[in-house]
Amino acid sequence: MTDRAWIATRKGLFELRREREAWRIARSSFLGEPVSMVLPPPRAADGDGRMLAALNLGHFGVKVHASDDEGESWREVATPAYPPQPEGAPGPEWKLVQVWSLEAAGDTLWAGTLPGGLFRSEDFGASWQLVRSLWDQPSRTEWFGGGYDVPGIHSICPHPDHAEETLLGISCGGVWVSRDAVESWSLQAKGMRAAYMPPEQADNPNIQDPHRIVRCAAQPERLWCQHHNGIWRSDDNATSWQEVQAPQSSFGFAVAVHPNDGDIAWFVPAVADQQRVPVGGALAVNHTRDGGKSFQTLRDGLPQLDCYDLVYRHGLAVAPDGEHLLMGSTTGGLWTSADGGEHWQTVSQNLPPIYAVRFG
Repeated sequence: MTDRAWIATRKGLFELRREREAWRIARSSFLGEPVSMVLPPPRAADGDGRMLAALNLGHFGVKVHASDDEGESWREVATPAYPPQPEGAPGPEWKLVQVWSLEAAGDTLWAGTLPGGLFRSEDFGASWQLVRSLWDQPSRTEWFGGGYDVPGIHSICPHPDHAEETLLGISCGGVWVSRDAVESWSLQAKGMRAAYMPPEQADNPNIQDPHRIVRCAAQPERLWCQHHNGIWRSDDNATSWQEVQAPQSSFGFAVAVHPNDGDIAWFVPAVADQQRVPVGGALAVNHTRDGGKSFQTLRDGLPQLDCYDLVYRHGLAVAPDGEHLLMGSTTGGLWTSADGGEHWQTVSQNLPPIYAVRFG
């Protein structure tokens, strides 16, 4: 049963619990501190309660905390750190700006950071190692910032059937895949286009801006991407990408895919590019059940008048049951659905700006 979730916000980490189909805020941690990402405890039979939270404390730097008891108590662990930057090295400064993504694949933890580094931990955050095979890619110096001043890794998609395979989404650096336990990487953004670049550069896979990439757990060859310039789907594990047209707007940041059916996905449309608000001031979710051939625009229970909530990359999540959804906005709105988005209920409209929502 899906009965717990975590909300990372600008002013703390909040735990949600579901009781009789109603969600409530049960606990807060790091109150007043920006939590950029959370890695919830795994849904495991052994009751493993370990989880991570990444904090971005501005002047005091980036910090990572671990819990062994599902968030009841926390302890500071190691923070990913870049090696000294060689004199004259091109690209942005080798300095950690933010932990933007956290994922687990078995006993391995992955952290995606700004400015575009991937880190690995085999001891649950006690230490981190920079994946030099990606960082030392000569084409990395072509990457540039999208929503931030520097490039960043926001999507980490391990392959559920092949432990040696990992896919990354980078803004703005395209889609990178390793199939040999991060010993080497290939750029796999064929089919995407960057309309924000000069025409001769629009198809360059190394400067694409995927806003978010998700993988279907039961059909891992199926991937969905909410890109700066639209929506793309891959049916061949990122070998190629096909553009999909959604109603209202194909611009947005968030995407979620059903864990058992790769044809089912959800998106949150917005006005591109400078405004970045819901279309017509009315919050909606675009939903496809047939791989993008058609869409249903879902509104029931969402604000439809003078609404200017933006949903960030990690602000939309689907539970392992494929029915429960969570959505959080930049203006502190938090909504849940128990029927795949057909109907929504408001949990809060007064939370701090929401960076990420994740089910336990």
